[in-house]
Amino acid sequence: MAILSHHSTAGLVTTVLLLLTVCLPAHAAADAPCQQIRKACAEAGFTKGGAKQGEGINADCLKPILEGTAQPRRANRPLPNVDPSVIAACRAFHAEKPSDGASAMPASPAAAAALASPPAGPRPNIVLILVDDLSLDLVAPATLEAHMPHLAAMMREGVTFENYFVTDSLCCPSRSSIFTGKLPHNTGVFTNTPPLGGLQAFTHHGNESQTFAVALQGVGYRTAMLGKYLNGYKPEHEGAPAGWSGWDVAGHGYGQFNYALNQDGKVMHYGSDKDPRNYLTDVIAGLGENFIRNSAAGPFFIEFATFSPHSPYIPAPRHARNFPGLTYPRNAAFGLKADEGAPNWLKAIAPLTPKDVAEIDKGFRMRVRSTQSIDDLIGRARALIASLHIEHNTYVIFSSDNGYHMGEYSLRPGKMTPFDTDIHVPLVIVGPGIEPGRIVQEITENIDLCPTFTELGGAPTPGGVDGRSLVELLHPSANRTSVEWRRAALVEHRHPGYDDTDPDSPQPHSGNPPSYEALRTARALYVEYEGGAELAFYDLASDPLELRNIAATLAPAERKRWHDALRANATCKGTAACAAAQALVP
Repeated sequence: MAILSHHSTAGLVTTVLLLLTVCLPAHAAADAPCQQIRKACAEAGFTKGGAKQGEGINADCLKPILEGTAQPRRANRPLPNVDPSVIAACRAFHAEKPSDGASAMPASPAAAAALASPPAGPRPNIVLILVDDLSLDLVAPATLEAHMPHLAAMMREGVTFENYFVTDSLCCPSRSSIFTGKLPHNTGVFTNTPPLGGLQAFTHHGNESQTFAVALQGVGYRTAMLGKYLNGYKPEHEGAPAGWSGWDVAGHGYGQFNYALNQDGKVMHYGSDKDPRNYLTDVIAGLGENFIRNSAAGPFFIEFATFSPHSPYIPAPRHARNFPGLTYPRNAAFGLKADEGAPNWLKAIAPLTPKDVAEIDKGFRMRVRSTQSIDDLIGRARALIASLHIEHNTYVIFSSDNGYHMGEYSLRPGKMTPFDTDIHVPLVIVGPGIEPGRIVQEITENIDLCPTFTELGGAPTPGGVDGRSLVELLHPSANRTSVEWRRAALVEHRHPGYDDTDPDSPQPHSGNPPSYEALRTARALYVEYEGGAELAFYDLASDPLELRNIAATLAPAERKRWHDALRANATCKGTAACAAAQALVP
């Protein structure tokens, strides 16, 4: 076997394209996978010399398929569907069997590992359904069966992670952590807009080459991204980053109508609510079904990333009148006036007015209605998987990028606080070998998804990952190690200020705290605002709703322990270093 070095697949693809162009007879039999790809491109209408018309067989078809990248923007024909195993076989042949004296060309690290040590048994398919701003009040046990019956079925049939948190209650930092398995201080993404956030910061810090998608594609997965990618993505100007075989991504799709999708390099425009078929959540559900159907031979990874139930909370027309009398659930935190122990930013919040309460109730009804199309998506995807008889080898994961508050602590609708309303979100997984109805109590975080996906797929985990695979919690009897699990979730937030291009720019009294870092353990929430100038500490055993800040009662030694643990976690890099930092958490 040729030695494969740490480079991209570009050199390997150049060799393959050269051989496919000259069609050497000596390779015709042994190189059948590559010839099969060329035949598929030709049958799809791509031709030699057709690049000026967007139909070039090399540039517009073979190269994107073999590199796993989007077509050039000029391409005017869609790529043919090619079995991922055929693509992997073509790459493998030319990595090991160079022609006519050519030296073996380098493959990606992920592909090299796959060739050196392929995993035993079929790799599982993975379906991630990631929704936007879905808080735990939307999946309350008392109403879940009525509001989201397909999600309720997932909970009965799979495992629910009871203590799952996000690295920041804001779209772009959270999604960056999901893609890379890294904490915000290692992705460099802290907000939704430049210079500290958005797609620009994600790309600037080199994250696009270090995602689970790149790793999975490198070992033969077909991968698809649908819906919402990262804040700042513009379908008309950006294509698909590395790692994605299928790409159907919108920019500003919060209104659910009148949006553009970049569909594998072509920009498609969808119109108004006069045609319900344009409803974005339903559109990505249908596109995802097509991808799953065409990828049923496996393995495949697909992410359905809805814009729902993010504001303006637009439901599908068929759900627009459901639950007319529904009101937001009240608890002791709802409309609470901050006491003298509260952080200064919270004490500045004005009391709720009757108009505020009416708007909250109306917004909650709209949010519940908008989750019903999400539930339809879940049902459609799982029904298709069952009809294709691949449910025995497919994991389905449901989660949210962050939570949302509506009236707690008198805050108007929003997010970005360190409270559980904003950082504590659902994580439900169904799949092969998972014990139905099981509840996992360990502290888990969105940085754990990336290493989970790569372990399930038999792919090398991208470098620098801070999270830890959840596989041993999915199948504890076979995989549980003696290593202590995480003691706390780290939350890192940077005050974003107001930006009218940011759909999450905080509105008056919605909660826009100063920058902070926090540790959320099973028994406490510890927060340092602006480098420790102001502290907050909530004892969750006696105060589960986080109503009373008792930081002033901490003894100096205990306060120092929490501070040192927070500093260690907020600067750690990599699984080992972050595990060592976790050991310091009181």
